[in-house]
Amino acid sequence: MNKPPQNIKTEQDKGDAIPFGALFILVIGAFMAILDTSIVNVALPRMMTVFGSNTEDMQWVLTGYMLTSGVIIPITGFLSDRFGHKRMYIFSIIAFTIGSAFCGMAWSANSLIIARVIQALGGGMIIPISMSMIYRIIPREKIGMALGIWGISAVMAPAVGPTLGGYLVDNFSWHWIFTINIPIGIAAVFLSINYLQETPVQHNIKADIPGVMLSVVACFALLLALSDGQDKGWTSQYIVTLFIISGFTTMAFVMWELSIPNPLIDIRLLKNPVLVASLVGTSLSTIALFSVVFLIPIYAQNMLGYSPMETGLLMMPMAFVTGFMMPISGRLFDKFGAFGLCLFGMTLVVGVTYHLHTLTLETDYRYLQFLLCLRAMGLGLSTMPLTTAGMNTIPKFLVGRATALNNTVRQVSASMGIAYLTYVLVQRQAYHSAVLSENVTLSAPMTGIVKMQMEGQLAGQGIMGSAAEQGTLQILSGMVTGQSFMNALSDTFVVSTIIIAMVLPLTFLLSKKRVEAERKRQERLYAHMLESN
Repeated sequence: MNKPPQNIKTEQDKGDAIPFGALFILVIGAFMAILDTSIVNVALPRMMTVFGSNTEDMQWVLTGYMLTSGVIIPITGFLSDRFGHKRMYIFSIIAFTIGSAFCGMAWSANSLIIARVIQALGGGMIIPISMSMIYRIIPREKIGMALGIWGISAVMAPAVGPTLGGYLVDNFSWHWIFTINIPIGIAAVFLSINYLQETPVQHNIKADIPGVMLSVVACFALLLALSDGQDKGWTSQYIVTLFIISGFTTMAFVMWELSIPNPLIDIRLLKNPVLVASLVGTSLSTIALFSVVFLIPIYAQNMLGYSPMETGLLMMPMAFVTGFMMPISGRLFDKFGAFGLCLFGMTLVVGVTYHLHTLTLETDYRYLQFLLCLRAMGLGLSTMPLTTAGMNTIPKFLVGRATALNNTVRQVSASMGIAYLTYVLVQRQAYHSAVLSENVTLSAPMTGIVKMQMEGQLAGQGIMGSAAEQGTLQILSGMVTGQSFMNALSDTFVVSTIIIAMVLPLTFLLSKKRVEAERKRQERLYAHMLESN
C-alpha cells in the first residue's frame, strides 16, 4: 500500500489564496503539450512533399507521438512521487523542448518520427504531472477554480492547433510549428525553477518494474490497434492480435497490481463509485469533444470547400467560448458541486450534437459557428467538474497515481472515440452510397430528366456528344458520393449523441454531498489500512 509521506508542507498550508503564478506556469506546459497533438496535422502534406514520403510513413509522425505519450502516462504517478513533482515537471518540459528542436532540424521522415518520440516523452508526462501538482498546491475548496483555469489549455489547444499550424505553414515554413516551442519551453523551465515549490519526495517506494512493463505493452498494443484499425481492417489478423495482446496484458496488469503493496496504479481506487462515475463521464466527454474536433473539419473542407485556415477560423470561437466558461464553471463547482453543472452542460451538448445531424451542403458559416459555440458552452461548464468531482474523493498522497489513471483513461478514450466514429462514418457512407446508387440509375425517370438538363448545360459550354454524356455521369457520381457522405455524417452525429447522453445518469453520482461523504469514507478507509500495515 502506498504510504503518505511525513511532514507534508505545500502551498496549501500557507493560506487559502490560489498561487496564480505557479498555476500559470503549469498552464503553459499543458497548453504546449496538447497543442502539439493537433498543430502538426495541417503540415503533413507539406512535409510529405519536402521529404518525398508517402502517407503511410508520414502518418507515423502523428502515431509515434500518440503511442509514446500514451505509454508514458501510467508511470508518471510513480515518477512524481519518487523524484518530486517539480523535478519531473521540469524534466518533462526539457524533454519536450529538446524534442521540438530536433523536430525542427529533421532532415527526413525517419528523423522527424524519432524526434517526435523524444518530444512525446516529455509531452506525455506534462499533462498528468501538472494536474497532480495543482491538487498538491491548491486548497481543496478552490480546486475547481484552479482546474478551470488549467483546463483552458485542454480544450482550447486542440481547436487552436490547426489554425495556428495553417498560419505558420502558409506564411513561414513547417519548421515553425516545432521551433515555436523552444523559447516558450526555455521560459517555462526558468519560471518553474524559480517559482514552483517541490512536493514531498517518497524515497522509500520501489519501482514496480513488472507493472511498468505490462502497462507499456497493454497501452502500446491498444493504441496501435485503434490507430491502424481503419487502414488495416478491424477484423484483420494484425489488429485482432493487437487487441488480444492488449486484453491479456491488461488482465495480467490488474492481477499483478492487486497483489503487491506499492502498485504502479492503485486499482483499488476503482472501488470508489464516485471516481468510477467520474472516469466514465470523463471518457465520454472526451469523445464528445473530439467528435466535433474530428468531424467538423472533414465536413467543412471536403463538402463545403473551406481551406484549412477558414476551417480553423470556423472553430476558433468555439475554443474561446470553452476557455471563457472553464474558470466560471470552476468557481461554480467550488460553491455548488458538480451535479447541476454537469447535468445542464451535458444536456446542452447532447441537444446541440443531435441538431448537428441536420447539417447540409447549404449550412451557413456563421450559423455553424453559433452551434459550435453553444455546444462549447456546455462542454466548458461540465468538462472539468466531471473530472474534479472524482479526484476530490482521493486522499492527497494518492493524487499522483489517480491523475495518471485519469489521463490514461482520457488518452485511450480519445483514440477509441475517433476510431469508432471513423468506423461509423466509413460504414454508413458505404451503405448510403449503395442505396443511392440503386435508386440513381439511367432507367429512373428523375435521373433521365436531370441528365438531360446537365447535358443541355454542357452543350451551352460547347461540350457535346459522348464527352457531354461522360461529364454528366461524372457529375451524377459526384452528387451520389457527396450525398452519401452527408447522410453518413448525419448518422455519425446521432451515434455521437447517444454516446454523450450516457453521461447524464452518471451526473447523479457527483453531487457535492455525495462527493464529500465519499472523500471522508476514503480517508477513513486508507487510514485504517495504513494502521493495519
